[in-house]
Amino acid sequence: MSTTTKGITFPAGFSASGITAGLKVSGNPDLALVRNNGPRFDAAAVFTSNRVAAAPVHWSRQVISDGRADAVVLNSGGANACTGPEGFANTHATAEHVAAVLNVASGDVLVCSTGLIGEQLPMDKILPGVDAAAAALDTGNQFDGGAAAATAIMTTDTVSKQAGFAGTGYSIGAMAKGAGMLAPGLATMLVVITTDAMLDAPQLDAALREATRVSFDRADSDGCMSTNDTVILMSSGASETTPDIAEFTAGLKGVCVELAQALISDAEGAAHEITIRTFNAATEDDAVEVSRTVARSNLFKTAIFGQDPNWGRVLSAVGTTKAAFEPDELNVSINGIQVCRLGGVGDDRNLVDLTGRNVLVEIDLNAGIDEASLWTNDLTHDYVHENSAYSS
Repeated sequence: MSTTTKGITFPAGFSASGITAGLKVSGNPDLALVRNNGPRFDAAAVFTSNRVAAAPVHWSRQVISDGRADAVVLNSGGANACTGPEGFANTHATAEHVAAVLNVASGDVLVCSTGLIGEQLPMDKILPGVDAAAAALDTGNQFDGGAAAATAIMTTDTVSKQAGFAGTGYSIGAMAKGAGMLAPGLATMLVVITTDAMLDAPQLDAALREATRVSFDRADSDGCMSTNDTVILMSSGASETTPDIAEFTAGLKGVCVELAQALISDAEGAAHEITIRTFNAATEDDAVEVSRTVARSNLFKTAIFGQDPNWGRVLSAVGTTKAAFEPDELNVSINGIQVCRLGGVGDDRNLVDLTGRNVLVEIDLNAGIDEASLWTNDLTHDYVHENSAYSS
């Protein structure tokens, strides 16, 4: 077994394309199409838990309810969120158009959108874009299509994001977009994952939820949950291999973790990528809560940006959680230096080197044996600048 970076067309049975439909003022590619060519069409998905969910999320929840998906159409350059009945009608029309072009049922077409909230999509560009994307499915190199799709879903991303896994007789491929509004709730960002393994929808759903739980659910850049978050897993069954489910789930986790870390690495304006590991916790939930609370502390995040190993900001965040611990038994290390020992002063904080991009914060609760790591980034001037004038 080995990891790869070949993306959504790495597994057999899938084709993809990415084209420029004219949705972005930048003129960059902005519409992607992924087709499952079968022979199986099993699928699962998880979505944002934001109550203000975008029209494509409402549509795709209906589509995935029967465990089948034949295609996914994704656009950047517009979120189609908070757009009312017209926005949902536009999502429906997009799915109907994809269905007609690919000769599939519209109820088996998933739709994803990303971009600015509160603006209607230009359907006079979307529908011809679907035609162009469909025509591009069968042209060029297979892997070029996957790479083009990964590029077309980018918004503020600076790089496209792909990952893959080669299992025993089957493969997993994936692409993701995201660089801001990264805070989980069942899933986060836009992610499409493909596999040629022979697994039914309930098996895919169980594996996907376990994988997202320890990957995308633990990538928390800025504490802001999107209206459009979607993670899709589709199986073509083209390998004719029914994998060991434990191996498949482990491979899927690896792909999702790789993409989650890539999203944090590309976070808007970030100067540091931060791993927060909480260990010796009474429960895994306690460890996640502590790590997430520290990750969402603006005081902590700005301190890391300023290369200040201010462990007091870590402890003050930990103290707001409901996790089991005694304050005088807490230990904190930053990049290997134990700056806090038993709730008090530890080694000289000036020994901590924060000049590099990667930062590891380790929080010892001394309350049990469980642990969890979460990935975040610092809060910088560039983040504020980028989000004060968002455009795609």
